[in-house]
Parts: sequence; C-alpha cells; structure tokens
Amino acid sequence: MGILSNTCKYAIRASIYLALYEPVDEKVGIKKIAKDLDIPTPFLGKILQNLVKHKILTSTKGPHGGFGLNRDPYEITLLEIIEVIDGMDIFHECLIGLKSCREYGHDVVPCPIHDQFRPISHQLYELFKNETIGNLKHKIENAEGEIGI
Repeated sequence: MGILSNTCKYAIRASIYLALYEPVDEKVGIKKIAKDLDIPTPFLGKILQNLVKHKILTSTKGPHGGFGLNRDPYEITLLEIIEVIDGMDIFHECLIGLKSCREYGHDVVPCPIHDQFRPISHQLYELFKNETIGNLKHKIENAEGEIGI
C-alpha cells in the first residue's frame, strides 16, 4: 500500500524536474516533461494545470510556452503538493478505514493499529512539511546521476 497516490508522485516528480531542468526565464513544454518522466501527456497536463491553479506552477501558452515553478523551489514543500493532489486525509483518517476510528481527534473506538500508526502519521506530516522541492533538487544534483526522476 502506498501512502501517496501515483498522481501525487507524478506531481512531485514533475515539480522536481522543473526545478532541475527549467532554463532561466523559459518554460518547459508538456511533451518534453511527459516524455522525460514517462507519464502520459494528457494525464500529466491535468496534474500540472491543477498545480498552476494552486499557484505552485506557472504556465504560458504558445510556441515558447510551457510550465515552470511559480516560486523558489526551496519555498515549495511536499506537503503543499500533497494537499493539492491527495488532500490531507492520510494524516487524519484511519489507516485501515474503520468507521469507529475516523479522525484521530475524535476517536470513538480506535482501530487495532491506531496507537502504532499515529506517531508515524505525525512523522510523515513533519517530513512532508519540512522537505522542499529545492532540497530534493539539491540532493539529486549531488547524487551525480545516481538518482533518476
């Protein structure tokens, strides 16, 4: 079971890609991004437009158009992207979906793994809140080609 949806992983990868490869003052075309990341173009287009709508990315139409980051990559957290794409349910709802254990703040009868998962959920939240696209870009650049996105 993955914590993040594939859509969310694609959004994060595309954001890192733009941070790594975006030429100064130019946009990267959707076809190039989709090809390089091996993501279907129409699907990626919907993801990127959602990130534009939430002001994480910018887009420009036309022959020299494409996508780019809207802010410094060190200001864009993974949590911000997760919130836009998957929502915050992974941090609040029961891991196994029991009705009696819907939200951590309003437990009726906690599920069998509630007490074990609650601190992990909090750690994940803190990780995603503190990790930025810029940090990941920096780590990938320092990996000297050993990490592929």
